[in-house]
Amino acid sequence: MHKTRPQQILMAFQSFLATPLDGLLSDSEINVEMQVLKLFRQVTASVPAYQLFLKNQGIDPASIRTFADFQQIPLTTKQNYLQHYSLAQLCRYGQLETCDMVAVSSGSTGQPAFWLRSLIDEFQIATRFEQVFHDSFWADQRRTLAVVCFALGTWVGGMFTASCCRHLASKGYPITVITPGNNKVEILRVVRELAPLFDQTVLLGYPPFLKDVIDTGIAEGIPWPNYGIKLVMAGEVFSEEWRSLVGSRIGSSYPCYDFASLYGTADAGVLGTETPLSICIRRWLAENPEVARELFGESRLPTLVQYDPGVRFFEVQEGTLLFSGNNGIPLVRYHISDQGGIIPFDRMLKFLADRGFDPVNTLSSPFPRSERRGIRSLPFVYVFGRSHFTISYFGANIYPENITVGLEQMPICEWVTGKFVMQVEEDQNRNEFLSIVVELAPGIEGNDARREGIAHSITHHLKRLNSEFAN
Repeated sequence: MHKTRPQQILMAFQSFLATPLDGLLSDSEINVEMQVLKLFRQVTASVPAYQLFLKNQGIDPASIRTFADFQQIPLTTKQNYLQHYSLAQLCRYGQLETCDMVAVSSGSTGQPAFWLRSLIDEFQIATRFEQVFHDSFWADQRRTLAVVCFALGTWVGGMFTASCCRHLASKGYPITVITPGNNKVEILRVVRELAPLFDQTVLLGYPPFLKDVIDTGIAEGIPWPNYGIKLVMAGEVFSEEWRSLVGSRIGSSYPCYDFASLYGTADAGVLGTETPLSICIRRWLAENPEVARELFGESRLPTLVQYDPGVRFFEVQEGTLLFSGNNGIPLVRYHISDQGGIIPFDRMLKFLADRGFDPVNTLSSPFPRSERRGIRSLPFVYVFGRSHFTISYFGANIYPENITVGLEQMPICEWVTGKFVMQVEEDQNRNEFLSIVVELAPGIEGNDARREGIAHSITHHLKRLNSEFAN
């Protein structure tokens, strides 16, 4: 028996329950560099794997005195750290039993990885969900049905999401959770029978799957606009055209307040969340691709979220993200191979102001300005989809995100499912051409007019968004 654990969990739970959201989020006065140095010292004192890692790298932990010293510590990766040491060594004090939950992720290689966490770790992530449900959905004032549509079982998304939503209910939010998982028939049955009993219904799942659920529901006569539908998504980058299209089908009047995408990993839970402010900025950038390219350095639009630097500390190295954070398996300068970058709050607003855009004043909401939520001075992190899905055509990098925009225009979106295969092929004369094979929606017949319409829409938006291709 761990005699001290009940008291530790009780203290953590009481802190989460009793502290308002504003108190759980890091304020602008926090010394982030001191925070991450404190985390480093805690990990070096308690995690055997990290102690061995530093020893093998020839680093004395006592020599890391400043933030500049910290930035010279070698990166940890899945290969040199997580796969190099035993699960027990990766946990605090070398004890698996300090954690009470195991989740599985397949990762980009398809090789299953195990991630451990404790109930205390969940409260940090529950705060990210509280940020979404409070700031975007006003769930503190509305009876809310939360329908978990992520896959259940050992996979991290479904069980973690259900736990965090229940923690919010424990805090007093009028939230009721149900977990049909990724069973579409059961999701639609739940919505038909339970959604009319609540003020709003939140569907939580992967973007393409949620769209499939919504489209199937429309075909079966489900009146989505009657149910105050909100969407919480994770796992994939999507376009603002996609958000507008899905929003029109669920009856969304305020897309900045009806959607939220989470940037998360099995390694460390939710790292950042879309906010009404970040969505407002992203939607403007989608309409101004030349500004987006100037800001992000690429023709594709990344996921743009805000994060709490006191809980998850980000760094950027050679265009990829590193983070440090306290979890069931604590991680220091962990390289997750995600392409992206970080932008401080003030720098983001100045960049936009210099180009004639004020997102704070532009952000529209169904509430008076004095009651508006979702504007917090937290830094931004942006994340691109994985680059191995990119193809090169005459030296131009073409991303799936460029193609999806063309498929999400009217009336194209009524003809297709959104799934496609892109590749570079050769004709009989060995001349290369860009091939896009698109899946038609059920009941839609292919013909020359539709083929030409789809090709024209893809080409038009590919030229608009991708200057390399256009030139």
